[in-house]
Amino acid sequence: MKKLLTLVLVTFLLLFSAFTMPAMAADIVNGEQIFSLHCAGCHINGSNIVRRGKNLKKQALKKYGMDSIEAVTSIVTNGKNNMSAYKDRLTEQQITDVAAYVLEQAEKDWR
Repeated sequence: MKKLLTLVLVTFLLLFSAFTMPAMAADIVNGEQIFSLHCAGCHINGSNIVRRGKNLKKQALKKYGMDSIEAVTSIVTNGKNNMSAYKDRLTEQQITDVAAYVLEQAEKDWR
């Protein structure tokens, strides 16, 4: 009986954790598609057609404190100055995906 109770408890904990875990890791391929559709108009190849210095290159991201998934996710979600907010157009997962794509591309120098 004790083994059965332990087995049921372990099964419950595994199922509970599987369904309450945070969102899956970012999908870079999806992030690239979202970037192409929503971001590339202003940020083609990591540039910035509105404000040249505030581009998506690694050096600029670091300089402006935008070199983390949290920072990029926040600015995509809420916008800032000339940057539009996307919280009403994209899901949280899509925003995470595009943020991960931006950081990955910055590491590759947008090549």
